[in-house]
Amino acid sequence: MPAKGRYFLNESEEGPDQDDPSGLQAVLGTVFLTLAVFVVLYVLVYVECLVRWWLRASALLIWACLLTLGYVLVFDSWMKKACAWEQVPFFLFIVFVVYTLLPFSMHGAVVVGVISSTSHLLVLGALMGGFSTPSVPLGLQLLANAVIFLCGNLTGAFHKHQMQDASRDLFTYTVKCVQIRRKLSIEKRQQENLLLSVLPAHISMGMKLAIIERLKECRDRRYMPDNNFHSLYVKRHQNVSILYADIVGFTQLASDCSPKELVVVLNELFGKFDQIAKANECMRIKILGDCYYCVSGLPVSLPTHARNCVKMGLDMCEAIKQVREATGVDISMRVGIHSGNVLCGVIGLHKWQYDVWSHDVSLANRMEAAGVPGRVHITEATLNHLDKAYEVEDGHGQQRDPYLKEMNVRTYLVIDPRSQQPPRPSQHLPKPKGNAALKMRASVRMTRYLESWGAARPFAHLSHRESASSSETAVPTSRRPKAIPLRRHWTPDRSASPKGRSEDDSYDDEMLSAIEGLSSTRPCCSKSDDFYSVGSIFLEKGFEREYRLAPIPHARRYFACASLVFVCILLIHVLLTPRMATLGVSFGLVACVLGLVLGLCFADEFLSCCPAWGMLQAISERVETQPLLRVSLAVLTIGSLLTIAIVNLPLTPFPPLGPSPGNKTSPSAMNSWDRALCDLLQYYTCSCILAFLACSVFLRMSLEPKVVLWTVALVAYQVLFSLSPCCQWDCCVHSWGNLTETNGTRSSSPCGLWRDLRMMTLFYLVLFYATLLMLSRQIDYYCRLDCLWKKKFKKEHEEFETMENVNRLLLENVLPAHVAAHFIGDKLTEDWYHQSYDCVCVMFASVPDFKVFYTECDVNKEGLECLRLLNEIIADFDELLLKPKFSSVEKIKTIGSTYMAAAGLSDLERQHAHIGIMVEFSIALMSKLDGINRHSFNSFRLRVGINHGPVIAGVIGARKPQYDIWGNTVNVASRMESTGELGKIQVTEETSTVLQGLGYSCECRGLINVKGKGELRTYFVCTDTAKFQGPRSCKFEELQNRKDALNSA
Repeated sequence: MPAKGRYFLNESEEGPDQDDPSGLQAVLGTVFLTLAVFVVLYVLVYVECLVRWWLRASALLIWACLLTLGYVLVFDSWMKKACAWEQVPFFLFIVFVVYTLLPFSMHGAVVVGVISSTSHLLVLGALMGGFSTPSVPLGLQLLANAVIFLCGNLTGAFHKHQMQDASRDLFTYTVKCVQIRRKLSIEKRQQENLLLSVLPAHISMGMKLAIIERLKECRDRRYMPDNNFHSLYVKRHQNVSILYADIVGFTQLASDCSPKELVVVLNELFGKFDQIAKANECMRIKILGDCYYCVSGLPVSLPTHARNCVKMGLDMCEAIKQVREATGVDISMRVGIHSGNVLCGVIGLHKWQYDVWSHDVSLANRMEAAGVPGRVHITEATLNHLDKAYEVEDGHGQQRDPYLKEMNVRTYLVIDPRSQQPPRPSQHLPKPKGNAALKMRASVRMTRYLESWGAARPFAHLSHRESASSSETAVPTSRRPKAIPLRRHWTPDRSASPKGRSEDDSYDDEMLSAIEGLSSTRPCCSKSDDFYSVGSIFLEKGFEREYRLAPIPHARRYFACASLVFVCILLIHVLLTPRMATLGVSFGLVACVLGLVLGLCFADEFLSCCPAWGMLQAISERVETQPLLRVSLAVLTIGSLLTIAIVNLPLTPFPPLGPSPGNKTSPSAMNSWDRALCDLLQYYTCSCILAFLACSVFLRMSLEPKVVLWTVALVAYQVLFSLSPCCQWDCCVHSWGNLTETNGTRSSSPCGLWRDLRMMTLFYLVLFYATLLMLSRQIDYYCRLDCLWKKKFKKEHEEFETMENVNRLLLENVLPAHVAAHFIGDKLTEDWYHQSYDCVCVMFASVPDFKVFYTECDVNKEGLECLRLLNEIIADFDELLLKPKFSSVEKIKTIGSTYMAAAGLSDLERQHAHIGIMVEFSIALMSKLDGINRHSFNSFRLRVGINHGPVIAGVIGARKPQYDIWGNTVNVASRMESTGELGKIQVTEETSTVLQGLGYSCECRGLINVKGKGELRTYFVCTDTAKFQGPRSCKFEELQNRKDALNSA
């Protein structure tokens, strides 16, 4: 029986002897079984019912089904005499699918691809008798098959490697987006906690939005103030009660405390007061040294505000009484309460502190000053709101304070109901007795006792450990967890806190949901807010243009891989094609074109040592960055490969379409020649498929040019194959038609088989065309998705930076920058902040005339417009802090219309230089106030007091942490201001000596009486003559006065 090759399914054979029903049933059964398996697996994958390890098992099953189908077709053809090119395109398809469409790892894909290729070569070689009776034509054909499979494995591995890199890059950005989003949520929560720890919620939201808007405007460089006034965050509240409380005897105790002891004592005391305030529905307003004041009835009005404040005052007195009894330290609590109306909010630009203003607030302050230690001192207005809830007695406040007498305010002392009850057993620590009490300092006794209260530490809710444990990016490398802490691979730490475990679980859930959302995104059927429903094109035109113009890293690798495909096509033609001049010319031209393209792509690497070729190197570097150049070179390369794969088919010499007269060529000789030419036709099909694969290796190239090139090539290939003489050659019937010999007779079906061969050639070309088109669309979609995630990551990163800046501004508006670093650093063992300084210059600057200016009437909205002017004054003062010359000046707080600042809290190169800077700052404040007077038609004057010396700085208060400084230096500076004169800067004698050494002129005022200090000699700094006027002492002043008296006499 003559040789008869079968190409895939040859169902069109005729003749009873040629039909093999069992073989046809085996082929069809294998096909339908494979299709059924594919459908089931596709449905399972589509509905995401397969877990990860089942996916690889499914991939092996699919590969096994494809391999089985291929060998069923091979053995079915072998029953009718197989050919060396039998099912080569189908096995090439299997190899390429293994690398590009099945979820194998790179190592697994290489193993499976090599097994598929090698098994086909071995099986076909054995069936063709290549091992028993080797022949050169068969060996060349098998070698050409090996080249085809090698090219398929290499292009598939290139696909796999590039897609793994792209997937890894996409996953990395996904993880970063999740981490940034999580860190952003933590930052937002911290920012909310920080803002709420300083300001009430009803004011903080407006201020936060204002900060974010200001940051965005500054970033866009389009900030233009819309009015001449600063924002005012102040509201009026009626029917509230104001409580002022002062610790009597604390000044003596503080002088005996070390810095840490002082901070601990204050924090524990005020932390306890905060707990009492919370229990009694009171809002702490501010801490002024050892003075604590709060308000009940804010921000929501309470009918029991007076009873709340009285109850809180009694509880505070009881708490201090317990401290006194337990430690033996002579301290007590003096409390004053008044009920009325307040203006509450924040003024200024820096160091925000929630505060209250009104005549009623001033009266409450006077009530505390005129109070009795250990008692709660209330006004008649407060008594009227108590509804006889407490018994009171006459307070005689008018006898102790002239203001109360002037305003004719009647006062009362509240009788504590607990004083009428028998004493309960003490719940506190026992009082040390005997030698133990004598050996232990009062501050130590206080510290040990107060620490038993367990008050929360400042900024405990803003601990850096929370954000560090919650976000991987903030964890040091040595302690960093795995990059993908998936729950099924992660064992929780049993020693971790429940809060920490819940945060880790939420992080895992968020990561898993993001990854699953990314994995379940289907480019064909999923609806997205970013892409058109048809085609993976961005809805936003600007982003689409940005994507198409974006550089493609490592784009030159595409050209190198395409050149490798060209080499494989060349080897196939060299092995099988007859030697022709056109063959050498065509491949030579394409080789030159590809050589020039490769040289242009890699010129910057090959010619890096040749400066003379600088222009060529510059063009080479633009291959990855310039889309027009890149696409032009890609189209030239792909077009050359698609052309060279088929261009020699029409140029191949074929015999005429029938025996010419006189041609006596034997049928056997013609059959051998026909067979060789018809075998070559199938390898042209494989060359065209390899050219298709060469086009697919340009992964990041736009989809549209590839579709156009593939479509044009498919049509051209089909036309050329249809017009090939081998397809119209009648003598092919004698070689490849349906030939049978039965009893010396021949039956034939002319050209029936070739009609099937043309169909199967078209089938494989269309199969690869559709597969590569689908694969390229998927790759294009995921490349766009990668770009989209990068854009989202960039946007979220900008939001994160904005939130970081907001947090920084908020924290630095509460604390100095060097103190803020203490709380935002990685502090794992100690959260207290305390620092002692040997030389700090403290300044108090007040506007005494503002108290006269402040009135409450309907015209000025019950004092609101007066506070607007005070806000402008304080804000202008704050703006001076932004000047570089005043960078060492730190605003501490504002007390009514008094501005407190300090210099020397950070190191300075020149000793005592900060004292001169503080004087310059005071002069600048006076100049600012003069400018405000000119615009507001007022005549305010500043009264300044300055002193320098040792201070203690620290942060106290858990619910509303506050940075403050304490010490005798602060008290004396405050007295310098309160006893000073308008328009002048009063300093102590020690500070005057330093200023004179710095070149400032000081005028001696003389001895003045300072509360708690006796008589002190003070000086006025000459602000008009400023520096370099020479010192003037009090003795010089006395001599000058005597000389003037003698001259007048």
